[in-house]
Amino acid sequence: MDNQEILIKEKRDNTIILYLNRPKAMNSLNFELLYAIRDQIDELQYDSEIRTVIFTGAGERAFCAGADLKERATLSQNEVKKFIITIRTLLSSIQYLNKPVISAVNGIALGGGTEIALASDIRIASDNAVMGLTETRLAIIPGGGGTQRLPRIIGMGKAKELIFTGRRVDAKEALSIGLVNRICKQEELIDQCMEMAGMIAETGPIAVEQAKYAMNYGVETDLNTGLAIESNAYRVTIPTKDRVEGLTAFREKRKPVYKGE
Repeated sequence: MDNQEILIKEKRDNTIILYLNRPKAMNSLNFELLYAIRDQIDELQYDSEIRTVIFTGAGERAFCAGADLKERATLSQNEVKKFIITIRTLLSSIQYLNKPVISAVNGIALGGGTEIALASDIRIASDNAVMGLTETRLAIIPGGGGTQRLPRIIGMGKAKELIFTGRRVDAKEALSIGLVNRICKQEELIDQCMEMAGMIAETGPIAVEQAKYAMNYGVETDLNTGLAIESNAYRVTIPTKDRVEGLTAFREKRKPVYKGE
């Protein structure tokens, strides 16, 4: 890892860990970091070797404290609009990336930091994590998709409470309201995420990609349309070599070896 990079990449097996690397600024998001994440996501969608992506923050204090307010204070109104469009587009590309994304929430995750976690498929938090969409306390609203993704994940009533008040929640409350999938000790966080990534790596790559596609697009529709999306996604898996390998391995009582074909 190169500690001079604003976004550090670490490859472990079939997983890439992306460290937001602005620890002195609590890994807050400026244009440079947004562009670095964008470029990496663009590359990863074509990397068939990588099965899972993990986001986390460098250092022990913060996952991501949201937008860099020092930079924000220097921006014109048009530049602020550009920032919001950039982060909104980026988080949508994370949500719809063709492989699972895990957020390892290691400490403070506010505003845009929570929005990165919301755009991820799975959220695992350290026991010292603090999350929240706090924008209304600055007389603005979440602009990276938080008003849309939070109620879809935790329900409308609780989402309205948290956004209207700008209240922060600790790890235990985040778990209890379904904002995160699990919590663990901070020193165990990356290992827990890698354990999850390892389980994903045992499954069929095309199957996971199609399951994510079906869920992401199906949930936005009525049930019948969602079932049609699922049916079409299932059809993609039928002619694959991996499907045959899965059945063969089951018959031979061995672990399947999937190749994404």
